Amino acid sequence: MARQFDTPFDAQRLNDLLMQAGIDVVLATSKHNIQYLLGGYRYFFFENFDALGVSRYLPVLLYVAGKPEATAYFGNEQETAEVENGRFWCPTTETRFWGTLDVIDAVVDRLRRLGLDNVRIGVEQSFLPADSMDRLRASLPGASFVEALLPLERLRAAKTAKELTTMRDVSERVVGAMLDTFATARTGMTKRRVFDLLSRKEAARGLRFDFCQITVGTSHNRAPNDDVLKEGDIVSLDSGGSFGGFFGDLCRMGIAGQPDRELIDLLQFIDDIQHVAREPIRAGAIGRTIYQVADDRVKASPLAPKVSFVAHGMGIIGHEAPRLSARGPVAYPAFDADLPLQENMVISIETTLMHPTRGFIKLEDTVAVTASGCESYGEEGRGWNSIPV
Repeated sequence: MARQFDTPFDAQRLNDLLMQAGIDVVLATSKHNIQYLLGGYRYFFFENFDALGVSRYLPVLLYVAGKPEATAYFGNEQETAEVENGRFWCPTTETRFWGTLDVIDAVVDRLRRLGLDNVRIGVEQSFLPADSMDRLRASLPGASFVEALLPLERLRAAKTAKELTTMRDVSERVVGAMLDTFATARTGMTKRRVFDLLSRKEAARGLRFDFCQITVGTSHNRAPNDDVLKEGDIVSLDSGGSFGGFFGDLCRMGIAGQPDRELIDLLQFIDDIQHVAREPIRAGAIGRTIYQVADDRVKASPLAPKVSFVAHGMGIIGHEAPRLSARGPVAYPAFDADLPLQENMVISIETTLMHPTRGFIKLEDTVAVTASGCESYGEEGRGWNSIPV
């Protein structure tokens, strides 16, 4: 049945992953996993917030292992209009809910009618409210509940050709907005104004602006504030934006004027690490080798104590599979460190130098794993980009 039923994702792959995890039914409740399982759908009304009245928006997608034809989506009452628009592939949709308990009661009723009230149920524990989890446990005393993060993450790990095209597109749009910002910014602007300028440049390219961590001058402070851009200041733009349901996150450097020899050499050092880290990337290579070659290059430099290197998966969210290391700014188990990379995984590679006198210098690139190496997305602007003075 799984191969015959038309789903926007690889149903057989999901069935295999759920079987490996010992999960009979999965309840997806995160916006990103529901987006993936529904083929790119997010309800626009709750795009930027969840709270409403005395509760919150809680969409639920119920998927039975091996039976995609039993899939059901439970959404907000206002999503009835999206049912009329034909936005849902799943056979059953119920859009009449306004909180976290009425929707869970409907899910429980559905499970009982399917005879699945005494099985192992996978839930997204970080994306399921406490009152919803309590109601599930009380209503289904014969069921057991397990974490569903791993199978849902692995389902998204290797991208389709269409997804890779979208990820290339979003990366190029983010970089294009950064380069346009460097060309448009002027000395005398505040960090906050440059931040706002980038957000408008991304919006003009059809991106949903998600964030920008920005530094100016010798400061390592990455939040927008009223510091003023002066001639000779360096600027880092580390920004994330979304397009077509996928996330782009890259970093490029600018300077108000022209870089001196030291700045040229420092950015070249960062660029060298970025390229060294790409060398082992190919389908079948063990994940930890990316860190090994980058670390060797960093340790050979007297700047090593001021340098940090991170590589992580990219897709619908930042820092998804492959998870290559337990170190770094976002803590998680290094599940993929000793596993082979898969073709069409997408990886963000980022190297940061916190220089004590010259400031914050960073490059962040996005690459897709291929059979023989890797392909970079949004490769432009990796040198010093001049800001008019």
